[in-house]
Amino acid sequence: MTVADFSSNDFHVSPTTGFMPPQPPPDSLPASWKPWEVVFRDALDGGFMPGDKPDITDEQKQDTERWRASVRQLSVLLTHDLMTSEVNLRRAHHVLTFILHYYVNSLPPDAPILIPPPITVPLLQISQRLQLPPVLTFSDNVLYNYIIPSAHTTMPLQTPTVENIRSQDLFTGTKDEEEFYLCSARIELAGVEALSIIRDAMNEIFIGDSLAVRRITAYLYHLSTVIKRLKDLLMSVRDGCDPETYYTVVRPWFRGEDSDPNKRRWIFEGMEQDSSLKQPVELSGPSAGQSSMVHALDLFLGIQNRTPSSLDKPAFLTRMLSYMPRHHRAFLIHLASTPRPLRDFVMAKEDAALLAAYNTAVTSLKEFRDSHMIIATLYIISPARRAAKAAKVTEEEKPLKGTGGTDLVKFLKDTRDRTKDSVISK
Repeated sequence: MTVADFSSNDFHVSPTTGFMPPQPPPDSLPASWKPWEVVFRDALDGGFMPGDKPDITDEQKQDTERWRASVRQLSVLLTHDLMTSEVNLRRAHHVLTFILHYYVNSLPPDAPILIPPPITVPLLQISQRLQLPPVLTFSDNVLYNYIIPSAHTTMPLQTPTVENIRSQDLFTGTKDEEEFYLCSARIELAGVEALSIIRDAMNEIFIGDSLAVRRITAYLYHLSTVIKRLKDLLMSVRDGCDPETYYTVVRPWFRGEDSDPNKRRWIFEGMEQDSSLKQPVELSGPSAGQSSMVHALDLFLGIQNRTPSSLDKPAFLTRMLSYMPRHHRAFLIHLASTPRPLRDFVMAKEDAALLAAYNTAVTSLKEFRDSHMIIATLYIISPARRAAKAAKVTEEEKPLKGTGGTDLVKFLKDTRDRTKDSVISK
């Protein structure tokens, strides 16, 4: 296998759908695990409110407590027979982490967070097998959370595309939440073209002659066009997702342990039932930083976005690798291992046309990150400031956190600036 061979089964990267599976994920688990699906469906249909919602009613509080009691009353289901099916493991992680986030984020804000054994034990077992944290990730609400409506008719299964996918499960049942997920899913699908360009360009780097230089130059201009399309798709989230609805109704369900407003720890009860279980040490919520697509662009173009954020903590983007499906993580490690990086090749060749094409691609990625800052401001930063003002809270302040637990403004500015600084001076 050459460095530019992306077809290995070790990677689970499809030539038609990239990091998304080419077939829709299952919409239920086999009968042995039906109790999980039942309480999950009860939550999806329950119209639940986050426990810290200012205007939550006593009736709504009682509804969520009845549901949490039903979760606590479940048996601790065995997971051994799930371990042979990757798609069932993914579905189980999806279902259990949705239940987990419903459970945790529906609790009153002053209640301790005690996760009951019927969730703790199977979720930690499944997460260890998948090498994922026991928390909702980008793969749970985007990659493995889609349907193709026509696939549920007599028509044959279709390949997912930007136009035909819909979300499978939603915390709130709102179109705003679905559009938020679909925006990311469309970027993943449109990014398949970028992965193809990366593969072809890397193969040409190994040849390295004058014809290869001309081809790489063309590939880089093509990549710039693809990145601009990804930027347009990112900005299109505004067409179907209202910022205030997203911030106040949807986003609270994503919160992980490190985004809890009251700094509560998540206590996983029942771990003593399986001596192989390990105490989770980091539980960030889902984040676009967990998208392997953007990491692949960074790695290919040689963008240095992995500088440690403190003396004892790895950079956010590096930390997010552990939240990606293990096969995609292996792909990125493989991509980073090339002995002939593109950036070094461009600098060594001193070819004006190649340099201009490289800088154009980097600039397009910088503009993508400019758009990400616009979206973050519209959907998180501005609503957070309005909410603080309405609550008469001063903003002296602790930095605003993203769902991935990072200082959002600083992170976005730093990654944008590092991308901009990757332009090679003539």
